[in-house]
Amino acid sequence: MKSISLDISKAHSFLPQDTLQARMPEVKHAHQSLENATCQGNDYLGWLHLPTSISNTFLDEIQATADLLRSECQVIVIAGIGGSYLGAKAIIAALENNFEWLVGHTREKPVILFAGNNISEDYLAELTDYLKDKRFGIINISKSGTTTETALTFRLLKRQCEEQRGKEEARRVIVAITDAVKGAARTCACKEGYKSFVIPDNVGGRFSVLTPVGLLPIACAGFDIKELVNGAQNMEHQTSIEVPFEKNLAQQYAAIRLALYQQLGKKIEVMVNYQPKLHFMAEWWKQLYGESEGKENKGLFPAAVDFTTDLHSMGQWIQEGERTIFETVISVEQPSHTLLFPQDEENLDGLNFLAGRRIDEVNKMAELGTRLAHIDGGVPNIRISIPALNEFYIGQLVYFFELACGISGCMLGVNPFNQPGVEAYKNNMFALLQKPGYEQESAAIKERLEKEKRE
Repeated sequence: MKSISLDISKAHSFLPQDTLQARMPEVKHAHQSLENATCQGNDYLGWLHLPTSISNTFLDEIQATADLLRSECQVIVIAGIGGSYLGAKAIIAALENNFEWLVGHTREKPVILFAGNNISEDYLAELTDYLKDKRFGIINISKSGTTTETALTFRLLKRQCEEQRGKEEARRVIVAITDAVKGAARTCACKEGYKSFVIPDNVGGRFSVLTPVGLLPIACAGFDIKELVNGAQNMEHQTSIEVPFEKNLAQQYAAIRLALYQQLGKKIEVMVNYQPKLHFMAEWWKQLYGESEGKENKGLFPAAVDFTTDLHSMGQWIQEGERTIFETVISVEQPSHTLLFPQDEENLDGLNFLAGRRIDEVNKMAELGTRLAHIDGGVPNIRISIPALNEFYIGQLVYFFELACGISGCMLGVNPFNQPGVEAYKNNMFALLQKPGYEQESAAIKERLEKEKRE
């Protein structure tokens, strides 16, 4: 079986020759602190050996629930935000046909939609309107059950599902993924009798894609969750603490990106893909690294572009803008389809020299040409190669990024597993909405806004 691979040579060349050797003890120490649970945030390390702890019996239970939803629903709505939806969205988007959504549901395969990740009235009104004549089910993903975006959406969808299908039938097609014993979502699930799965206490949202949070929606979309977990298990073995640095992809990635940040002042890591299916994988990666490292005025800013599309919008800045960036390119070796470029008698576009060649060859040369140009323009390049877009290799990629993130955060000296800054906007929002218990904050914000008006 092939594996994803990592090439850091075109990034290392921007650094002194002995950089990675000098950083090896630091990387090993960070990785060991995860293994020994001596790192900051050590009560959230449940993801570290999660792949090898997942049993087939557990996966069978998830699959059985997915099969029931698939058989009884034309549409399945996943209600969740952040880590409660991005991982599932990323993997489903990476594996599904680009245009399947145009076909709509079939008897064997429901449409998978995502909601609860925004507070747009238009989005929710249009969603509920779309669902009016659909037999739909809901997977409600929330540890607390009180996250505003998700709770608001679930309240709307729960009522609509019950009105359209009846309370008893709705109970069969609503699933809760939440805390084991506490919180509003757990209370609701127990009261209503919903099938439920547990979000482990020691796994944070952005590391939760290999828990029921990600596995159930992925299974509902019709993909092989056992192969996904097998890939993650394989990468867990490949990147274990016993594997030497020279062969340990996660340690190498953590080391090179922090060397570029701390030694060369590169402040922005740009995730690049040449496959539209990987757009949401980059969105998941942005949350994973941004929320894990962006603390104490530290951390690389994770950005993402879709090439070659964004070469016609962001390409100029990347080539010649401020030299505070480096790129991490995800390259897919083998596409799922074969399509040859046609011959044209008139050849008005001058492209007959490509006739008979695979479209993917053109894409690969665009990738190579862009990398060479950007390297010449002073942009260090890391390349992650995936043999193909399937469940096994995506499982490898997910665990690789998670472990490298944990190591990187520990090396940076922050707690990679909390997100204290996320609460700031929530407190202001609740105060502005005059939520009970926020009277003092509400008065303070009102005074601040009035002062700003006067000034």
